[in-house]
Amino acid sequence: MKRSKMYIDGELRDSNTGSTFEVCNPADGTVVSEVSKAGVKDVKSGVDAASTAFGTWSALPASRRCSLLRKWHRKIMSNRDQLAETMTLEQGKPIAEAKGEISYAASFVRWFSEEGVRAYGETIPAPTAKSRFVTIRQPVGVAALITPWNFPAAMITRKVAPALAAGCTVVIKPSEETPLSALALAELAGEAGIPPGVINVVTLKDPKVFSKVIFSDERVLKISFTGSIPVGKKLMEMAAPQLKKLSLELGGNAPFIVFEDADIDRAVRGLMTAKFRNGGQACIAANRVFLHEDIYETFYNRLREAFGKLKIGKGLNPETDIGPLINKKAVDKIQRLMKDAVGKGARLVAGGKVVNERWFEPTILTDCNEDMDIFREEIFGPVVALYKFRNEDEVVRSANNTPAGLAGYFYSGDVSRCWRVGERMQCGMVGVNSGFISDASAPFGGVKESGIGREGSRYGLDEYMEIKYLSFGVEG
Repeated sequence: MKRSKMYIDGELRDSNTGSTFEVCNPADGTVVSEVSKAGVKDVKSGVDAASTAFGTWSALPASRRCSLLRKWHRKIMSNRDQLAETMTLEQGKPIAEAKGEISYAASFVRWFSEEGVRAYGETIPAPTAKSRFVTIRQPVGVAALITPWNFPAAMITRKVAPALAAGCTVVIKPSEETPLSALALAELAGEAGIPPGVINVVTLKDPKVFSKVIFSDERVLKISFTGSIPVGKKLMEMAAPQLKKLSLELGGNAPFIVFEDADIDRAVRGLMTAKFRNGGQACIAANRVFLHEDIYETFYNRLREAFGKLKIGKGLNPETDIGPLINKKAVDKIQRLMKDAVGKGARLVAGGKVVNERWFEPTILTDCNEDMDIFREEIFGPVVALYKFRNEDEVVRSANNTPAGLAGYFYSGDVSRCWRVGERMQCGMVGVNSGFISDASAPFGGVKESGIGREGSRYGLDEYMEIKYLSFGVEG
């Protein structure tokens, strides 16, 4: 599964540049593979292949396209262990989590293989007897997909599966940190019978090379990006001249609220899930933990107990719970956020140390406040920042005091409060008495600066389709 060449038009290809770049294991810095470094000609070749394949692929009956997606799903699951090992080597996450991600990635392929045959149009009552109004749904066209390093398989399939089910063809730019998972998935798609040119993967060190082509080529009609808010804003500017259809799944700053009437043990378990999946390197990770003053100490003590069970180590060790951070830049960011928080009154009560330059200990900061950088920025690591609150209005205001609005979580035993707070939280997804909200059947996306559009669910198919209205004149 450690492929080193790009996947274009159904073939593994070296770059026209003749250059490569290293993909390293974040656990120890060793080189996992050397991957072709694409240039402008390579990206254009990917667009050429996708454009050529679009006519045939989009003309296939939806049932045929979805049948091939089901075959791809079976290929992914039958190679789950190998795919997971590749992911752990290039990304660092524990092997058990990597296997879970492969299953999660495959679930999008299965879901859209079922949903793709239900891209319904409608008839509209016409105002006269001599007219008939009908709508149909058609694929947008060639789609360029830009995916991140933290979930290198699931972020591929969450975009590719609905695109293919809709009848689009794609050119994928995976993160330069984790290109191997994308290449392996693309090759399995070819083995499953998905025709050449339908899926293309170009590997680059400099994302500007990819952007230069896809934003200037009129054949690329759809851009889907998962990544940071600043980059998403820049891509939106670049898409404006041609008004390309755009989907943006950007950063978050998720609140995690525990009310005084919550089941504390259940809330602690939920936080451990929402915070420590992928070592906290997730856009929906709990970022700001708000605890009611009446249960603050109880929750904190039980959280410390749960912390004591976490084990850090290399991802291939089956006992590992927390793997390494992706790179030194990620470590430096957490250290900066912690230094600022402590300087403004936070107390470091657990963890806080860098281990072997690549790991960060699971950490708890108490007495945090809204003046700290850690309140405003995504942590993206295994650090829990605790805030105390007195009442519902206060905590909802604090939870919403951010330009991001991706995910949020809260725990309460009051059903009226559950509806009330769930509706008041300014985010696209809310976990109510649950720390796990991701599923292929549910819409994933945010509000405010956390993005545009939805992935997964039946709404994910809409992102790759246009509605066409047909007006028929009827004589007689």
